[in-house]
Formats: sequence, structure tokens, C-alpha cells
Amino acid sequence: MRVVIAECSVDYLGRLTAHLPLATRLLMVKADGSVLVHSDGGSYKPLNWMSPPCSMAEIAPTEDETEEGVQSVWLVQHAKSEDHLRIRIHRVHHDSAHDLGIDPGLVKDGVEAQLQALLAEHIETLGTGYSLIRREYMTAIGPVDIVCRDATGMTVAVEIKRRGDIDGVEQLTRYLELLNRDPHLAPVTGVFAAQLIKPQARVLAEDRGIRCVTLDYEALKGMDDTESRLF
Repeated sequence: MRVVIAECSVDYLGRLTAHLPLATRLLMVKADGSVLVHSDGGSYKPLNWMSPPCSMAEIAPTEDETEEGVQSVWLVQHAKSEDHLRIRIHRVHHDSAHDLGIDPGLVKDGVEAQLQALLAEHIETLGTGYSLIRREYMTAIGPVDIVCRDATGMTVAVEIKRRGDIDGVEQLTRYLELLNRDPHLAPVTGVFAAQLIKPQARVLAEDRGIRCVTLDYEALKGMDDTESRLF
């Protein structure tokens, strides 16, 4: 990962346009090719970003940009669309690179892990005719909790949380964007499942076409009849 703190302005051009005026910001270039622009506020969410697959090139500024004090330009181009970022750097305060190694991924707490196992075993909790494809379906950005099919054969990605908030909806949204690029899976719909779903998360999920399901942990455990098992 490359971490740069610089005085810069940012323009996003493509399906939409956005401009960030000159200010000191944190720029992150990750090993997967993504580029994120952060301020010193706004919690975890970047002000602007480009998701992979994309490529980045550092190019010389134009004459007009040089006159404005621009020292270098980052051009970040998405590989599958015309969307691109143009980051004009006026002054660099810090520039370093770090090898973070292979991330083991998110380790869920006991309740989430059990919810996932129980829901996978009783996948028709989501609806009659549902069938399991697999748990922990691996993608380039992490494992999807459950991937299954509904009664019509459509692929469904399920994100499971103990407490469902906006972060979980955003996570599922990223998975759906990636899975829908796979012609063997697309179209893929989403289910956000949790013991408790916050109102803001429910509104965001439904606005994005994601179905919300409230899970009853005790009921799922009751469905898991261990006495009838051989092992």
C-alpha cells in the first residue's frame, strides 16, 4: 500500500462528475489497484475513489496546471468504463509504501459465525425453494457469507450481521457489484440478514434493491435438531 499526504485537487469524470478543490488530503493506493482520497473527517468513507479494475499513471502537468502550482498529476482510469480520476498534486508532505502481506479476512464473532452456519443449513428460512451454493464464497475483495439460489434459480448473495447497520449494507453492495460482473452468476440480488437491522440501514438497503431479513437466533437453533444426527 502506498500512503501519500499531499495538497491536491481531485476531479472525477465519467458517468458523473465531481470536484474536490485544493486541500491537504490522504491518498491511498492499494495493492488491488484501488485509489482512495480521504479527508481528516467523515469517518471511514473516502471523499472520492476508484475501485478496481483500474490503472494509475503519474504524468506531467499541463502548462496551465504548472502555472497553477501543480507538481504532478495522477491519472486513474477504470478498465471497464470511461470513468477516471485526475488528481493534481501541488505539494507532497509524506509518501511511503508498505507491504501489508496477505490479510486473513474478517473473523466473525461467535454469534455471527453460528448465524451463518444455521442459516446455510436452513436456507429455506429465506424463502421456499431456496438452495445453497456455498458458504464463504470467495471474491477478490473478501468472502461473501452465503451465496444461494432462489426458487426461480436466480443467484442471491447474503450478508449476515448480528447488528445490521449501514456499513454492512455498503459491504454487501460492493459484493453485488463484483458478483454481477460474473456472467455465470449474474444477475445477482442481495439479502441483508441480521438479528437487528437499524432503520437507516433498512432504508439504504431497500433503496438499492436489497431485501432485509430479520433473523431469530433462538428459532434457528431450535430448527437445528442435534439429537436426530448420527454425528
